[in-house]
Amino acid sequence: MLLLFYREVIRLAKSKYEEWLQPDGLLRITAWARDGLIDREIAHNMGVSLSTLSDWKNKYPVIMESLKHGKQVVDIAVENALYKRTQGYEYTETTSEPLYDSMGTAIIDENGKPIIAVTKIVKKQVAPDVTAQIFWLKNRKPKEWRDKQDVEVTGKDGKDFEIKLIGV
Repeated sequence: MLLLFYREVIRLAKSKYEEWLQPDGLLRITAWARDGLIDREIAHNMGVSLSTLSDWKNKYPVIMESLKHGKQVVDIAVENALYKRTQGYEYTETTSEPLYDSMGTAIIDENGKPIIAVTKIVKKQVAPDVTAQIFWLKNRKPKEWRDKQDVEVTGKDGKDFEIKLIGV
C-alpha cells in the first residue's frame, strides 16, 4: 500500500515538471519573470516550492533560460528608463475635454457618450536627474565614483613616515 502511494507521488511530481517544460508553461514562466516576479513568487504560481524550482532550474536548462530571458527583458527596460532619466527628455502632454453646446450641455454621440475633443497640446521637458546620474556612474564606474576612496599616504621618497606622540 505504501509503495503505491510513493509511486503516485512520483507520478504526480513527474507530470508537474513536464507541464512546465511545454511551450505554454515556459511562456508563462518567462512572462512572470518579465513582470518582475521573484523566484519565490514564480514557484508559488507554478504550485511548487522554491527548492523544487531551484532543482528544476539545475535539471532543465530550458526553465533556467526562460527565467533569464524574462528577467533580461525587464532589466533592459529599467536600464533604458534610468538612462533616459540621466539625460532628461521631452514629451507631449495632450488635454482632452467634452464638447459643450451653447447652452452648456455636453454634446453626445450616437452611442450616448460625450464627444471628447483635444483642447491643448503642450511639449514638456523633464530635466536630467542628478540622483539617477550618480547612481548610474557609481554602478558603471565604481572605481571613480564610489563614496569611499582608498588613499595611501607615504613619507618622504615613498618611505613609511614616523609619528611621534609627545607627552604620552
